[in-house]
Amino acid sequence: MSHPPESSSLKKKKKTSHYGSADDSSPQKKKKKADKRVPDKENTAELETSTAASAVVPASTGRHYTVSVALPGSIIANAQTPELQSNLAAQIARALAVFSVDEIVIFDETTAQKHTPQNNPNEFLGRILQYLETPQYLRKSFFQHHPHLRFAGLLNPLDSPHHMRMDDVMEYREGIVLNRPARAGSLVNCGMRKEVRIDKVIVPGTRVTVRLNADSKPDASVVLGTVVPPSEPRTAKGIYWGYNTRFAEKLSAVFTGCPYKGGYDLTVGTSERGESVDTSAKLPEFKHILIVFGGVRGLEYSLESDESLLVNDVSELFQRYYNTCPTQGSRTIRTEEAILISMAALRPKIAESGYRPGS
Repeated sequence: MSHPPESSSLKKKKKTSHYGSADDSSPQKKKKKADKRVPDKENTAELETSTAASAVVPASTGRHYTVSVALPGSIIANAQTPELQSNLAAQIARALAVFSVDEIVIFDETTAQKHTPQNNPNEFLGRILQYLETPQYLRKSFFQHHPHLRFAGLLNPLDSPHHMRMDDVMEYREGIVLNRPARAGSLVNCGMRKEVRIDKVIVPGTRVTVRLNADSKPDASVVLGTVVPPSEPRTAKGIYWGYNTRFAEKLSAVFTGCPYKGGYDLTVGTSERGESVDTSAKLPEFKHILIVFGGVRGLEYSLESDESLLVNDVSELFQRYYNTCPTQGSRTIRTEEAILISMAALRPKIAESGYRPGS
């Protein structure tokens, strides 16, 4: 999946812009990172879904709505050591990938504090989220050695559909444009035994999503493909294709920085002071839903830290304000726990009300 621009201090080894767009209505805009692949000579020319991929790729005519989640990076500071912080970030990444979240927004609720690059919890969380979302065969191209990634090798993988093995067969693949001349278009490393030649000339080092041509000849030296927006696997086939990671300098920037045309048309806040999700009404139809979680001190603290928000009650920022665990048996629910609880509770409501063309 593509990624919006990072914080200025989150540097990568190579250029990491992604060819495509987060806005389904404008597929040719540039973005930052994405995912995909094709058969080699030992496979047939037809594209079939491998056994490994079929377990996670649903038969579908496409999903035309997006799910975004926002949370404060300060939750990382609750873990005592870098290893525990890394595991916490990976737990969040896996939880959101399991529920097919398309965008993760990390906002700063401690704007009054000055962070150094080494102890910035927002950048720590963001870097690990981006690292885990990137297919394994692309990581060396996009990530340098960094203290935040010291324990990355110990983290559980996302194992999302776009994280394919070399011989997995699927219509789509993620790749990086190579700095080598091609007879036409560009050459792309898609993690396969053969390189892919795409139909466009794109700046080397760019991450692209490629749709592999079904009529590629098995004995050809390269596989033919077409570069597509990173949203196409989702909208055309219903395949989850990873998440974008976006940074927001404060809570209000979560809303104003929305990458989708027209913004989020449904916003949901989570709090123990909200309406019980168990007895709540059906969600209105939406194209882009945003679900916001607070940190240790809740969304109320995030509101207090943002002077640009002129409301007294944080619930006024949202169209729905839910308590997703109304009978909790603990005084507190940690954010990583709240994510799993809330997404499980909201999943059927999201599936029921998500936009469907012609409905």
